Amino acid sequence: MISISISLYPIFYVNLAGLFAIKRGGAQTIGQDETSSVVYGMPKVAYNIGAVTKQFPLDKIGPAILNIIK
Repeated sequence: MISISISLYPIFYVNLAGLFAIKRGGAQTIGQDETSSVVYGMPKVAYNIGAVTKQFPLDKIGPAILNIIK
């Protein structure tokens, strides 16, 4: 089974707890990278504390998901 979590951070701390739970279950977690973020604060924190394992530009998240599930 493939599990992927993507969070665009509308409710940051709820999503952060969910990201950690999903990651502990073996899923890949994806976040938006700095170059494509208007404000990189929340994605940066999620990445720096290990809740997000991979970062991509916003327009590359969809293709990244497709690549993971192939």
